[in-house]
Amino acid sequence: MKILGIGVDIIKNDRFRNLTLNKKFINKTFGKNEIKFSKKILNKTNYFAKRFAAKESFAKSIGTGFRDGLKLKDIEVLNDKIGKPFYSKSKKVDKIINKKFKIKKYNLFLSISDEKEYSIAFTILQTK
Repeated sequence: MKILGIGVDIIKNDRFRNLTLNKKFINKTFGKNEIKFSKKILNKTNYFAKRFAAKESFAKSIGTGFRDGLKLKDIEVLNDKIGKPFYSKSKKVDKIINKKFKIKKYNLFLSISDEKEYSIAFTILQTK
């Protein structure tokens, strides 16, 4: 196994306070599962800020940012049964990683955290 890329991003949560009230922004930026789960969350500002940071962190881990057809909505950040965050892999993301790194199998590791003022995400992209 080899690490192909890492990415980190930090967001000031205040930046998302008003954005969470903007349905157009939410629908353009987040996937249907992220939006559906947000309805159960009281602190939507930090919820969406962490996921936005994770999307940015992912784009940095592949070394391209948001270009070559990659959009924020292409990346969904979900949680497993015990709350651990993970990236929901899509065919589009698979194609982008396959084209850039010439691999078919890979792992994505994600850690997200927040405090009152900031949210942070860290991503590792690794071959299987």
